[in-house]
Amino acid sequence: MANLLHRFYTTDRMLKQGQAIGSIPSTREAYRINFGIAWPSAVEAVLVSLISSVDIIMVGVLGPQAISAVGITVQPKFVILAVILSLNVGVTALVARRKGEDDEEGANSCLKQALMISTALSLIMTLFGFFYARQIIEFAGAPSDILKDATIYFKIILVGNFFSSLGLTINAAQRGIGNTKISMLTNLAANGVNLVFNFLLIGGNLGFPALGVAGAAVATVIGNIVGFIMSIRSIMQHDSFLNILRNHNWRFDSKTIKGIAKVSSSAMVEQVFMRIGFFTYAKVVANLGTVAFAAHQICMNILNISFSFGDGFGIASSSLVGQNLGAKRPDVAIIYAKVGQRFAFTVSVFLFTVFIAGNTFFVSLFSKDPQIIEMSRPLMVIIAITCLGQISQVVLSGCLRGAGDTTYTAVVSLVSIGIVRPLISWVLCYPVGWGLNGAWIGLLIDQALRLTLIYFRFASNRWTKIKL
Repeated sequence: MANLLHRFYTTDRMLKQGQAIGSIPSTREAYRINFGIAWPSAVEAVLVSLISSVDIIMVGVLGPQAISAVGITVQPKFVILAVILSLNVGVTALVARRKGEDDEEGANSCLKQALMISTALSLIMTLFGFFYARQIIEFAGAPSDILKDATIYFKIILVGNFFSSLGLTINAAQRGIGNTKISMLTNLAANGVNLVFNFLLIGGNLGFPALGVAGAAVATVIGNIVGFIMSIRSIMQHDSFLNILRNHNWRFDSKTIKGIAKVSSSAMVEQVFMRIGFFTYAKVVANLGTVAFAAHQICMNILNISFSFGDGFGIASSSLVGQNLGAKRPDVAIIYAKVGQRFAFTVSVFLFTVFIAGNTFFVSLFSKDPQIIEMSRPLMVIIAITCLGQISQVVLSGCLRGAGDTTYTAVVSLVSIGIVRPLISWVLCYPVGWGLNGAWIGLLIDQALRLTLIYFRFASNRWTKIKL
């Protein structure tokens, strides 16, 4: 057993014979460097997921309707954010390459172009979402008993989304150079502010008005603005690799924009398929009723915590993959990708144990409703099984995106998230009659399929030959 673990975790066993083209990092060095970038990213990703979780936990005292009102807005919000998230994939990949090439001017040009594009797109998408909020929430499948609260909540958080989008673009560039602590600190501050104002505004404490669901939205907006201000400050430091004040040239650069677009266009297709799939999946579950959807939303927030760990290690691996491909060291890029996957596997085994042991305890943190807790019991088992493969899948997908192989990940998202998950979930929910359990089995099948497809692509090493 010890020999097997040694072969699995040591770097000198991660390359095939003849793949090394120079000296490779030692096992200790590779894990140290990867973890140094990964832990702030993992903390950041967990904190991002906690923004949504904290809102749901703190509005949970208002009942299942409040939980569902907040939960129904999640996928519409991310549909609107999809274009920014796509842009950011290209920003991270391109900045990482320029960092590997030691091209400081090129990296800053990429950041400036991305900020101008992000500002324009964020404004357009925010205005669209705000003026069509009710229609969007209705289309998402909101029952009549939560429609009013959900629409109000959605309109308010869209204001914060504008500032959040710009902050996300800045943080994406910082990740490209391996500076993941900035993202962690901005999200730590945003969550802290969100938590304080949730306490003040949801129930009306310390003389503040009791705004209920709307109060949770206002608190999120204030947190987003604080995070945005901190992100802006991070790119105005004179000793920083990324500094928008160093060169005052803000003219559009077609070469840089084409470089971003090369990666972001495929990422955009992937985001569209992902969000359509997630949106349709949420709509399938919403039709099961308010209580079932509340249980589903709580469990999705718990699952997102495991995803967040994977996202953290995926960001680190993506950055290191991009930098080493830029430095013409595909062998080292492969090693850092596999080190990230090893971290992911270890964390997934730990989370599997925690979720099996904790089960409904975690659900009870969100709601004390006995119906919700009972519905969630089998879902927690599915979550535990899912996270065993999900975290590795997220890391390997991040490596492919960091290399610029976004066309393949887009196709996988189309097939697995856009078609397989909602279709199988609908069949198991309604014709088969398994209800909420059927929807979650559909999710498990989707995760298994994505892991398989992404793993075989990663193992082929074709992603190491992509030029940016």
